[in-house]
Amino acid sequence: MTSSLRPRVLTGAVTAFGLSIGMIMASGALSPASAATWPTASGSQAVTSTISVSGTKDYGMLRLYGSGDLGTGSQDEDQGPILELAPGAVVKNVIIGSPAADGIHCLGACTLQNVWWEDVGEDAATFLGSSSSNVYTVNGGGAKEASDKVFQFNGAGTLNVSNFAAQTFGTFVRSCGNCKTQYKRTINLNTIEATYKGSRIVGINTNYGDSATLKAITIVGDTSKKMIPCQKYIGNNTGAEPTTNGTGADGTYCKYAASDITYK
Repeated sequence: MTSSLRPRVLTGAVTAFGLSIGMIMASGALSPASAATWPTASGSQAVTSTISVSGTKDYGMLRLYGSGDLGTGSQDEDQGPILELAPGAVVKNVIIGSPAADGIHCLGACTLQNVWWEDVGEDAATFLGSSSSNVYTVNGGGAKEASDKVFQFNGAGTLNVSNFAAQTFGTFVRSCGNCKTQYKRTINLNTIEATYKGSRIVGINTNYGDSATLKAITIVGDTSKKMIPCQKYIGNNTGAEPTTNGTGADGTYCKYAASDITYK
């Protein structure tokens, strides 16, 4: 969590991402792994105030980037998102450019399909909502340059992330460690490529009964194995920085086998 500013290119560059996992193309089909590259934007659109989305919205690989109040490029946790999804909303085939503000907020269950972040702002996406039945789904896509988190899980329910690549980040998925209202959260990660530098794949709160299941995780460029697959914390609702509570698979909170983590 930081309030520091860092310079950003207005719309971000579209470059090869170098993924070894499959990419979900604009058509929704899974491409061969060898063909996976950072997508080319069909155009760019400045966003000066948060766009509310309900139902299903397919952006056809349009790049959205912050401008005006959403264009400061700050790490302020109170800034608005580019997109705010109503419960049940689906967003497909969009590139969140730079500045990215606070990315995407899901107010309840949501689906993000083939969404790419060129330069993450505070967080790429934040998942909200108080119902334990909420299911948040991220399928396909990628994110780069997340100095803090890629995905912030503040609400209740289950977050499923699959076929996704992250490059240069703090924590890939974090169950909120100090939200005013806390919940039990379930996180399932499947077919994730994490390219170093990165500190943690997932962080969960054992005292609230969180769990994280990791499958087919590929860690690239981390020859010293510094990246922590699963970090456990003692969360709180006071706003204090949570304390750590160990790392590694335990079958209850952090669920994975050694074979689920591959280093390249």
